[in-house]
Amino acid sequence: MNKPVNPDKLEKVKPKRKPKVSLEEKPQARPRKPRAKKIIIKQPVANLKHRLIWMTLEFLGLTISAVLAIMVILGFSANWFSGTRFFSSLLPFAIGVLAMIVTTTGLLIAWWKLRKYLQVRSIIWSPLLSICLTLVIVWFSMQDQFAQARGHFRTLVGGKSEAGRVTLAHQVYAAYRRYEGEQLKKLVTRSALYNADIKAAAEEFDIDANLLQGIAATESSFLPRNSADGGHGLFQITQVPKEVFAQAGKRLAEPQLSLQNPKHNAFLAAATFKYYLAEMKGDLFLGLLAYNIGPANGGLRFIMQQYGATDFVTIQPYLQLLPRDYPIRVLSYSLAFRIWEQEGKFLAYEEGKNAQHIQRIGIPGLLMDF
Repeated sequence: MNKPVNPDKLEKVKPKRKPKVSLEEKPQARPRKPRAKKIIIKQPVANLKHRLIWMTLEFLGLTISAVLAIMVILGFSANWFSGTRFFSSLLPFAIGVLAMIVTTTGLLIAWWKLRKYLQVRSIIWSPLLSICLTLVIVWFSMQDQFAQARGHFRTLVGGKSEAGRVTLAHQVYAAYRRYEGEQLKKLVTRSALYNADIKAAAEEFDIDANLLQGIAATESSFLPRNSADGGHGLFQITQVPKEVFAQAGKRLAEPQLSLQNPKHNAFLAAATFKYYLAEMKGDLFLGLLAYNIGPANGGLRFIMQQYGATDFVTIQPYLQLLPRDYPIRVLSYSLAFRIWEQEGKFLAYEEGKNAQHIQRIGIPGLLMDF
């Protein structure tokens, strides 16, 4: 019988090692499939330009809407809370401004959310909505009922100087109110012969033509003549500075000027008024007053220095022998000519809403509205 083999005596069989394979014999690894790269599509330059244009339009629309709305709201607030008392005027106005800031912030947040919603659908929706909103606000703000609000806003910002100008403007409106329609129609009829020359002079010297018409109406009622005080022609030209005479002749390309020639007379008047307006630093009332005074008594500038006056309001008490109402008459006639040009008739100031409409039309040369 075969004896059983003692397992302890069995030789341990070592596992066979795999033969070494040289580097040259190693099988090459399978090439991996390249990963798919994300394709970044660059937007064309034209598309970016379009986006920039639409964003600019949206920003401009919102800015214009906000500015006009603030002007109107502050104008109404300045009227409602006008006064100097703390609890009845100053404090409510300050609270109103704070409320306006909070409301504006809320509206901007709401617009941002609405913009995100609209941008998902098309990039043009939010700019178009902004433009439509602007057009609506501009249309409403230009209505006659908002003229007073804009006036109050200018007074709020302009302070003392604007308040004085508003006072003088209402003197002009009051003077226009006293005119009779038939009287004004006669002036319009007479002016037809000279309007071409007046408009040519106004364009040459960058002056409102209605202003020159107002000067001619005040000086001669469009009846050119030689007056007893030395005035000549349509604009009653008297003494003119030498440089003004030379400038008018240069613009007309005429070596000799005749005061009896309506066109020469109009060019001399425009040059003279422009000269005095510059001397009075653009103040329309003082410029007209200086035109009327001329070089007499040293001219208006000397008179103002003598009495320490700084504007038309402060100089009036010292003009006892001079026509203090001359600028008011000129501007009231200028206003009449402007109303006739725009409306084709003369509006009665006290009828209906004519007062607000006339104030919106504005006094020629005097920026009272927009």
